[in-house]
Amino acid sequence: MFNLLNRYSLIGLMKLAVNLMLTKLYFQPARLIRSPFYIRGRKLISWGPGFTAGVGVRLDAFSNENNKAKLLMIGDRVQINDYVHIGAIQSVVIGDDVLIASRVFISDHNHGRYDKADLMSSPDVPPKDRPLFAAAEVIEDRVWIGENVCVMPGVKIGQGSIIGAGAVVTNDIPPNSIAVGVPAKVVKVYDKEIKQWTKVI
Repeated sequence: MFNLLNRYSLIGLMKLAVNLMLTKLYFQPARLIRSPFYIRGRKLISWGPGFTAGVGVRLDAFSNENNKAKLLMIGDRVQINDYVHIGAIQSVVIGDDVLIASRVFISDHNHGRYDKADLMSSPDVPPKDRPLFAAAEVIEDRVWIGENVCVMPGVKIGQGSIIGAGAVVTNDIPPNSIAVGVPAKVVKVYDKEIKQWTKVI
């Protein structure tokens, strides 16, 4: 209790108590969901024990079909910080023990398709009228995603990897790597023999 008093004001403690109560009532088996918390398509979303979400988190899962399968699956002990937005229309899978910093955007879909010819993705078509294109993405166990990162459709981030702040992930990141930049590129890998991160030449 003393540690909590050092970390929170009285009003902060009251908000925490209310959020804990609402989490236990409405968001089992999560550990703590802080409000405001925005969720669309709750039946298409799952999370494991120990899930923690900061304020302003937005989770969207929607399908035009009568789909009962989960589109957004969040593993055990995942921590998502403030103002993270995750959108799924095909499949977003987040593994166990993942840490996501604030203001991160993760999506398996885009308005339009830009990797090949598509008349409906022309600049002459308003973006809201372009058909949604989706590609499944996976964030494996023990990944750490830094502040203000964007993870684009179709990406796989391997277990144990770190994505540096401000990066835009457009291609797969191998396990046990550190990737930074726009677009994100691997700059270090973890060498298990010498037990340290080494630069990529």
